[in-house]
Amino acid sequence: VQLQASGGGLVQAGDSHELSCAASGRTFGWYVMGWFRRAPGKEREFVAAFRWSGSSTEYADSVKGRFTIVRDGAEKKVTLQMNSLKPEDTAVYYCAAGSVKLARDARGYDYWGRGTQVTVSS
Repeated sequence: VQLQASGGGLVQAGDSHELSCAASGRTFGWYVMGWFRRAPGKEREFVAAFRWSGSSTEYADSVKGRFTIVRDGAEKKVTLQMNSLKPEDTAVYYCAAGSVKLARDARGYDYWGRGTQVTVSS
């Protein structure tokens, strides 16, 4: 199983940007795909998650109202739409997947993609 994250880059504050995460391989039994991020000198933190059952979503308070996670078609792929980006959103973003119960808990995810850097300049 592999997760391929894409879309990182350098943007300006206030801009919009998208990240995508596509899964390949055996994905049977997955329930959640999520995004986490790690800013320089900080701990990894939860950003957003999409739960296939009921197509529900969950967001960190810091991104609620600015970020949207959506399912991309019928495949195991999600897109993180980021609006009104702030310099504090600068981080390496990681997508993850698995049959987690608590979407905010990174320990519950079985698979992780390579990080993609998002840098927001002021």
